[in-house]
Amino acid sequence: MPIVIPKELPAFDVLTREKIFVMTSARAISQDIRPIEIAIVNLMPTKIETETQLMRLLGNSSLQINVTLVNMDSYIAKNTPISHMQKFYKVFDEIKDRYFDGMIITGAPVEHMEFEEVAYWQELVKIMDWSTTHVTSTVHICWGAQAGLYHHYGINKHLLESKLFGIYEVRAEDKYDMLLKGMNDRMYIPMSRHTAIDDDALRKVEGLKVLASGKECGACIIKSEDGKRFFLTGHSEYDRTTLKKEYLRDLDKGLKIERPVNYFEDDGLYNIDLSWRSTAYLLFNNWLNYYVYQVTPYSFEERLKETDKQK
Repeated sequence: MPIVIPKELPAFDVLTREKIFVMTSARAISQDIRPIEIAIVNLMPTKIETETQLMRLLGNSSLQINVTLVNMDSYIAKNTPISHMQKFYKVFDEIKDRYFDGMIITGAPVEHMEFEEVAYWQELVKIMDWSTTHVTSTVHICWGAQAGLYHHYGINKHLLESKLFGIYEVRAEDKYDMLLKGMNDRMYIPMSRHTAIDDDALRKVEGLKVLASGKECGACIIKSEDGKRFFLTGHSEYDRTTLKKEYLRDLDKGLKIERPVNYFEDDGLYNIDLSWRSTAYLLFNNWLNYYVYQVTPYSFEERLKETDKQK
């Protein structure tokens, strides 16, 4: 089944060329099914690139998916055209009365700052609190994972001696969790961060479970026991060349940066080992199937009743 996105969105042409099943809203209306509603809170500076990466993974599912793009009202994106933001994005006040089957909160390049120092922190906190009663399951990515763990569970982050940058091997700690269904014993996940969560504090929190971790990158796939929250400390959604672009960007800025580990196949910059794509597809497909589609109410009237019970 397809992912339903506007034909004018840059991701539409990209995914169509890649044979990802995308559908226009006009065609989707004619189908007599209830599509899955997914909100993407996009905090990344490269918003168009991130949209395409996430929609590629969502479009690999067998479900029909409607995507709502969300941006911060308290912060103006500097690297994306205003026209794009106005045309395709909504702010929280425009969606706060809606219910979503799933939500994705992306990473953001603000990890050197304390959470409370981030310009849009209070707005993000409002969204994370709202997701508890208005979203069936939420995936937090990279800094978004650190933010979610800090806000919901009080787990802080700390600065690393050097940037964790490259492709890292991870292994399952719970091979039978449905999120990891179909995955190999060894998985590979892109990492690009200067900070890490407090692993000891994480493992002491009741209600959280580490599903996968790596010797170098620590706990990297974490879930709440009820399946309503997932925390991915890496960037499984990254394209083949994303780390290369980040590496060259930092070199151009004169920043101290090492070559991404386990990424280039030789001493050059062109042969890249795409070793994480299958893990990425399975992560998001399993999340959509087992933690969203299988448990979300068919009727949003049922969701209203569930929300009333939680109040």
